[in-house]
Amino acid sequence: MKSAVETLNPTRVRLTVEVPFEELKDSLDAAYKKINQQVTVKGFRKGKIPARVIDQRFGRGAVLEEAVNDALPKLYTEAVNEAELNPLGQPEVDITELKDGETLAFTAEVDIRPEIQIPDYSGIEVTVDAVEVTDEDVEKSVEQLRERFASTNPVERAAAEGDVVTIDLEAKVDGEVLPDGVAEGVSYTIGSGELLDGIDEAVTGLEAGGEATFTSQLKGGSAEGKDAEVTVKVTAVAARELPELDDDFAQMASEFDTLDELKADSRKRLENMKQYDQATQAQERVLDELLKLAEVPIPEKLLEDEVKTRKHNLEHHQLGQMGLDLAKYLEIQGKTEEEFDAETKEQAVKGIKTQFILDELVNKEKLNVNQEELTEHLMRRAQSSGMSPDQFAQAVVEGGQVPMLVGEVARGKALAVVVEAAKVVDTNGEVVDLEDEEDEAEVTEAAAETAEAAVEGETEEKNEA
Repeated sequence: MKSAVETLNPTRVRLTVEVPFEELKDSLDAAYKKINQQVTVKGFRKGKIPARVIDQRFGRGAVLEEAVNDALPKLYTEAVNEAELNPLGQPEVDITELKDGETLAFTAEVDIRPEIQIPDYSGIEVTVDAVEVTDEDVEKSVEQLRERFASTNPVERAAAEGDVVTIDLEAKVDGEVLPDGVAEGVSYTIGSGELLDGIDEAVTGLEAGGEATFTSQLKGGSAEGKDAEVTVKVTAVAARELPELDDDFAQMASEFDTLDELKADSRKRLENMKQYDQATQAQERVLDELLKLAEVPIPEKLLEDEVKTRKHNLEHHQLGQMGLDLAKYLEIQGKTEEEFDAETKEQAVKGIKTQFILDELVNKEKLNVNQEELTEHLMRRAQSSGMSPDQFAQAVVEGGQVPMLVGEVARGKALAVVVEAAKVVDTNGEVVDLEDEEDEAEVTEAAAETAEAAVEGETEEKNEA
């Protein structure tokens, strides 16, 4: 077999392959055998029809077609390996010559991973938020805990903000009660904003037995988006009572004996959370700077497929679970379809560039993934998927996804190498040493999560949230 490679552009090549006919012998034998099992010829037992009879009855062309279809994948793979290419996606194959008994020639165009020069990343410098936990932050955290231990007691007075009211609701559109517009015994905290717009004003000041009517745009149901006349009747009013902030509360709500110990623990937890957020911010910003420094050609077909995949996943999986279609989603986001398409393409480009350059770094730095790192990553992925580690591991193995997980961890290690070489300062001008804040395993796993989010296009959404 002879093969040659023509570079069409930095991300696409054309393979030209010539194969002597004798190299098709195994495929021809397989073609005759397959046809033998599929056809019947009077006078011959099934599977025992001579090749010459098959040629006469069904045509030599049918045999050649079957043989070529069998041989092409193997011949293509041999040519790719011989040329040491890294193909992306399926090739476009064109048979240019097929002479029976003489030769087979074909071309195969395919996208390939571009050659990437890793830039000098030692000069990268980024600024991140400082880790600052104020007394107000601690008080807010303790207050949220206090809210969880609030109790309610019935009162005989008008309802006020913060009270829990039990209500009956009836919604009408154009004077007709909606089939799904009646609800009884609904518990609602005034001021929570969890029900209809206008309900807080309607029930505030009502005592048990009181009734009010207001107009509100429905957020769901059969008349979603329409204005409805809503009648609300208060059947009970209860006041929320918060426990006293003292040592007794600390003992009830935590493992600590005193309120001071509880507050100290809250401060430490908030510091850890802010340090983790700071590390993630550093990784994201260092990655952005690395991508700016690197020249990474993007294969057009790969980009086109990636954009289609992202749109499909959003429309048919994420939005479907929320009961939305793309038009409603764009309306909520305040975006046009053109803006959405541009953003999706931009995220896809960033994802592809991230994967290419971090994979190249893995090779350059000769980074390996050990079993402990893979297990740690698998545990996190299992947790985020809602599956048990054993179930997730089984699904990964059965789906042949182990190399994908290894790649995610390796890219995380590559990003961690770049972050370690970069200069990270906070908004106070202080140098941030991320290794002082987390052990190596946590740094690697956090970097893997950041790299994975960039590849899958989740970073922007996470930041907006």
